[in-house]
Amino acid sequence: MHLTDLHYFQTIAHYGNITAAARTLGVRQPTLTVAMHRLEAEIGTTLFLRDRSGVTLTDTGKAFLQYVSEALSLLDVGTQHVQGLETDDVGSFILGVPSALGSYFLPSFFPDFLRQAPRIDVSLWTGTGQAVYQAVLTRDVHFGLVVNPTPHPELVLTQLFHDATDFFVASSSEDMAHPVNTGDANSRSIDWDTVCAQLRTGPLVYVSYMSQAHVLRERLGTEQLLPVQQLRCGELEVVKSLALAGVGVAILPRRVAASDPLKRLHRLHPDLPFIHDAVYLIHRADLHRTQAVARLKDALVTHGQRLGSDAESQLIQQEIVRQTHKTS
Repeated sequence: MHLTDLHYFQTIAHYGNITAAARTLGVRQPTLTVAMHRLEAEIGTTLFLRDRSGVTLTDTGKAFLQYVSEALSLLDVGTQHVQGLETDDVGSFILGVPSALGSYFLPSFFPDFLRQAPRIDVSLWTGTGQAVYQAVLTRDVHFGLVVNPTPHPELVLTQLFHDATDFFVASSSEDMAHPVNTGDANSRSIDWDTVCAQLRTGPLVYVSYMSQAHVLRERLGTEQLLPVQQLRCGELEVVKSLALAGVGVAILPRRVAASDPLKRLHRLHPDLPFIHDAVYLIHRADLHRTQAVARLKDALVTHGQRLGSDAESQLIQQEIVRQTHKTS
């Protein structure tokens, strides 16, 4: 069934005259006649009674007109809605984010974005970084925030800011009262022998799915600093909670550790090895680029790169340079 035939039918029914309908539609009268014969054959009924004065709808024609009018009206509404999705800040999207990363990224992102783009609906999808990566590939989410993603020909990766995975312990009351300035707000000066003893005593608390944690464990093992007692967890927030409770030494991203509002976690020692991390926004290369898609992407990139200009990012970059010089 041709959509054009339905439009012709509705116009003929409105004018009650094929000649007048042809003039309005800008087509020849025989074109309408052929179209109506075709439509009547498709649905198996006579739609018009024809006489010298024009055409009159049959009972089945009147019934069919009601459905055609509703269908064409709904199609117009759908067309206008889709056109709005293309050109307006309107749409629904899913943002994939690891819970720990989201705990410090999203609270500062959403207030301004929701106020500035109230008709863009964003749902959150949480999982590990690898799960978010796969969800973007399989189109289960539109955008993802991922740490150290692997390049993929079907993905676009936009770097947002730097982070680092490091060793953290909870500050004692004495530490909090008498902090020692080491040039790093998240670390305090501790005797190296004390650091080594604390590492060997353990337990070492870390997330089992983080490749950074396994690399750091291997480095501790090389230096004979890996404790026998280790606690493997499934969530960074659990690791953070255990660290805050004073349960051993935790392997955490610095920004996750710093997200504690009371700043009770500090790096065990600035000379211990750390892993440089980079946080990216990822999406599929074939993501349909509507106005709302562009608005959401730009907002995420702007917010992420604003984080990338903070003191923590600058400190990490400086340490990367120093680390490179040491190993070169």
